[in-house]
Amino acid sequence: MSTRDLAALCRDTNTTFVLALFVDLNGKPCAKLVPVTAVDELSTEGVGFAGYAVGAMGQEPKDPDLVAIPDPASFTPIPFIKPGLAIVHCDPHVLGRPWPFAPRNLLKAVLQQVGDAGFEAWVGAEVEYFLLKRTPDGTLTTADAEDTAAQPCYDARALTRMYDHLTAISDAMNTLGWGNYANDHEDGNGQFEQNFKFADALTTADRVVTLRYLLSMLAAERGMIATFMPKPFTDRTGSGLHLHLSLTSAGSPVFPGVEDPRALGLSQTAYGFVGGILDHAAALQALIAPTVNSYKRTGAVSTTSGASWAPRTPTYGGNDRTHYVRVPDNQRVEVRGGDGSANPYLAIAATLGAGMDGVKRSIDPGPVGEFDPARRALPLTLLHAVEHLESDAVMTSVLDAAMPSGDPMEGARVSKYYAELKRKEFFAWHSTVSPWEIDTYLTAF
Repeated sequence: MSTRDLAALCRDTNTTFVLALFVDLNGKPCAKLVPVTAVDELSTEGVGFAGYAVGAMGQEPKDPDLVAIPDPASFTPIPFIKPGLAIVHCDPHVLGRPWPFAPRNLLKAVLQQVGDAGFEAWVGAEVEYFLLKRTPDGTLTTADAEDTAAQPCYDARALTRMYDHLTAISDAMNTLGWGNYANDHEDGNGQFEQNFKFADALTTADRVVTLRYLLSMLAAERGMIATFMPKPFTDRTGSGLHLHLSLTSAGSPVFPGVEDPRALGLSQTAYGFVGGILDHAAALQALIAPTVNSYKRTGAVSTTSGASWAPRTPTYGGNDRTHYVRVPDNQRVEVRGGDGSANPYLAIAATLGAGMDGVKRSIDPGPVGEFDPARRALPLTLLHAVEHLESDAVMTSVLDAAMPSGDPMEGARVSKYYAELKRKEFFAWHSTVSPWEIDTYLTAF
């Protein structure tokens, strides 16, 4: 696209301000608000950020600026947030080169590898979240005070009580052309999911980031908190980020198969893809379930509704939601290990990297529905997941996919930085005295 395209998009949509946006490795959305009068400069020169101040971006205070270069293809008008406002997703650069610690750059590098192997990647995402409020004493509670049913999933009355919020989000998605096709109350009190159609991998990742922003802002306007925290309540179901993935080659689907002895209707390419995901599942969790709180979700045995809906072992099967990889039909596979804290760029890149390793090596996923003891079990904590990540060459290579050839960065690897980032997160939590410890130990001895 020419450098004038962004200006033309602004004119065509009556945009007066643009959020030039990207996320750090933790998924934090960062932006500068650029007036339309400066959009030509944004297009040609980008906009600068102090990288260390951004957060988890692999920089120190002494390092040169991150320069966010907009991708006009991602231009998204959002007048339902503020009249005249739009988002454009950006690719951070440093000294004129794509910054390898930037998650969007990392995903683009992995997608280049997928393309070099002769495939195109398509992804759908299920974004689950809770709508909450704080009481005067600071306690979190369900935003809808009447949402107290023991099994609230799909409750028509709870949906109707949240009608204004849900329809505002649905209208926004449809205005943007995303194809919202369902909105439902999920399994936990106060938990919802709003679905949109699948797209190419990069577009879907951008849309997940945009949707989280829209949900947060529109909920706040109604005095609510939209949270994607994996497990905000001990006794309720956690929030997932389930990914539906498929591959095409020259536009033709490659997952459907004929005369499949496993009876799932998949091709050998698809089974290799599933096998790769299962082989790398333990390390993959560090990227698709990347917080301390994530393992309260995957470790849950049950909830007040009767089920946790989170996989506990790396298995696969047909239309069965207890598996790590579900095969709802012969067009796609669903990876159910990810949660609401996942950075969509990293989660999609890592899942594709695992699957493509399986395709490359024709990995056999094993019998349907059975856990292969030769495979690693899912990690019990974030620390275990990080240890698996560090010992998995395929997953570390995914994180390092955007590193420049020859590695002129004096050994600084994204994989090493990310592992240390998450290890510090675990020990920061571990060193904090919790109410559970007070209740359990205060007078126990």
